[in-house]
Amino acid sequence: MAPLLSICLVNWNTRDYLRACLQSIRDTTTDLGPEVIVVDNASADGSVGMVAGEFPEVTLIANEENLKYARGNNQALEASHGAYKLLLNPDVVLLPGAVAELLAALERHPQAGAVAPRLVHPDGSSQLSCRTFPDPAALAYEALGLARLFPRSRRFGAYRMSWWAHADERRVDQPMASAFMLRASALDDVGVFDDDFPIFFNDVDLCRRLVDAGHEVWFTPRAEVIHHVGASTRQVRRAMIAESHRSLLRYYEKHYRGRINPLAYHGARALIRLGGAARDLLARLRGYC
Repeated sequence: MAPLLSICLVNWNTRDYLRACLQSIRDTTTDLGPEVIVVDNASADGSVGMVAGEFPEVTLIANEENLKYARGNNQALEASHGAYKLLLNPDVVLLPGAVAELLAALERHPQAGAVAPRLVHPDGSSQLSCRTFPDPAALAYEALGLARLFPRSRRFGAYRMSWWAHADERRVDQPMASAFMLRASALDDVGVFDDDFPIFFNDVDLCRRLVDAGHEVWFTPRAEVIHHVGASTRQVRRAMIAESHRSLLRYYEKHYRGRINPLAYHGARALIRLGGAARDLLARLRGYC
């Protein structure tokens, strides 16, 4: 029989985080009998041996080269069989009851194609994990510094939703996919990740396609997971900053070109390039690799 739930992870050189994540899956989801799939993107830190030796119940796909996050997740999704798919970053630790609460949220909201939990730091403080879609106005407020000056403003703080305490269950545009549960039927409707977004904005693009297809995306604070931010990406931080801005430009090309005022479209792309150059300069000054 097909499992109710498939849990999919993509790993790159985060062996110890991955071990803790898999142990939390084992500790908190035994009653659900999930199918667990790990895709390893050519790690050099012994991740593959650790998974094979310590978690024999896991389906392990060991790539010979780094196929990046989007394609790795697609490998896992294509190998999965569950009616629900839980995407987890390896730097996440599931807290007791979190997965059951995500499943319950999808039951409460029949139109929901996906739901995300509250992400918390190891000290228990909440992370701002939900954002609106990055329309030109939101980018302008970020670039002009208005979002930082007025974080409690629903207008200026709209993109990062910094005015909201992440304390109530609600529909959102795009939660971080560090922990993200999807209905298989919704994925069948819109397709898996777009490989044109190898590391960043693949989750934003997926949420955009879900919403455009009539599915809802929800956030619930009833489910909590610990998230150690950026375990993989901070290994090559400067390169990731550049890739983030390249992906945002791709996102604008795909979802905004020809659909909004040309002045707003080209202005937003100019702000993205300017922001990328500024962040790259700052990364150089800080000595990031």
